[in-house]
Amino acid sequence: MTDTTIEKIKCLIIGSGPAGYTAAIYAARADMNPVLYTGMEPGGQLTTTTEVDNFPGYPDGIDGPTMMIHLQKQAERFGTQVRIGMATAVEFSREKGGWHKVIIDSNKEVHAHTIIIATGATAKYLGLPSEQRLRGGGVSACAVCDGFFYRGQDVAIVGAGDTAAEEATYLANICKSVTMLVRKDYMRASKAMQHRVENTPNLKVLYNTEVEEVLGDQVVEGLKMVNNQTQEKSEIKITGLFIAIGHKPNTDIFKGQLDMDDTGYLITIGKTAKTNLPGVFACGDVQDKEYRQAITAAGSGCMAALDAERYLNTLESH
Repeated sequence: MTDTTIEKIKCLIIGSGPAGYTAAIYAARADMNPVLYTGMEPGGQLTTTTEVDNFPGYPDGIDGPTMMIHLQKQAERFGTQVRIGMATAVEFSREKGGWHKVIIDSNKEVHAHTIIIATGATAKYLGLPSEQRLRGGGVSACAVCDGFFYRGQDVAIVGAGDTAAEEATYLANICKSVTMLVRKDYMRASKAMQHRVENTPNLKVLYNTEVEEVLGDQVVEGLKMVNNQTQEKSEIKITGLFIAIGHKPNTDIFKGQLDMDDTGYLITIGKTAKTNLPGVFACGDVQDKEYRQAITAAGSGCMAALDAERYLNTLESH
C-alpha cells in the first residue's frame, strides 16, 4: 500500500453505468454522500452504443456516451463524488454495521458502511488463438466503436442475440457486406431485431456455422468456417470480424465472499438488491443476466440505493 490514509465513507459505489449513476443519484439525494469509482470503462457498456432509442424520456433517441454524461452530471449535482479508479481487492465484513474494506488501484484503502456493486459485464470472445492474435488487427467486440474503420469493406459478425442483430444492421449501413454467423439454426434475437436483419439487403445470415480460424498474419484477411451439422468447410474474404456472443459479469474480485451463480452473476435476495452480506448491494448487469437493458439497470440502481439507505437507517436507530 502506498497511500497510508484510510478514507471512511457512508456509501461506496463501484461502477459507472446506468445502474451505478442511478444509485448515486438516489444515494446523494438521501444525504448518503456517495463516492463513485468509475472502473476501467467510465459510463459502462452504454458508451459503446450509438443510438439508444428505448430509454424513456428521449423521444428522438440519444447516443450512449451523451446519456452517460447526463447521468454523471445529474449524480454530481446532488453531491456524488465521481472518481476515476478501479476496485482491485475487497474484504467485506460479515457483521451488521461492520466496515467493508475496498482497495482502489492497488494503493488506496477505502472503508464503507455500504457498498453498491455496479461493475457490469465484459464482452466474451470465441477463444481461438487466431482470434486473440488478431485482436486490434481486425477482430473487435464492439462494432459501434470500430465499425467506422471498415467503411465500404466486407466484414463478418458472430452472434445470434439482440446485440449481434443490432451491431450487424449497424455495420450493414457502413460496410459493403456483412456475413452473420449463427451457431444454431435460429436466432435468439427479438422478432423486431430479426425482421430488421432479414430486411437488410447486404446482410447475409449463415446458420449452424462456426468460426474455425481467423485468417491473416498482421490483419484479418478472411475466415475459415465449418457447418456444425454437415461438417462442410468454407472460407470467405473479410477485413473485419466482430464478436457479439455475450458477456461475463465483472465479479472476479468478489469470489469467495459474495454468493454468485455458476456463470459468476451476483445473486441478490428476492426482489431486493441485497447480497448475502449485510450492507453490500448489487445492481445492473453484474446481477441481471435476463434483461440487461439500460432501463432495468437504472431501476435496479434505484433499488440498491433505497436498500442501502434503509440499511443505514437501521444502524443509526441502534
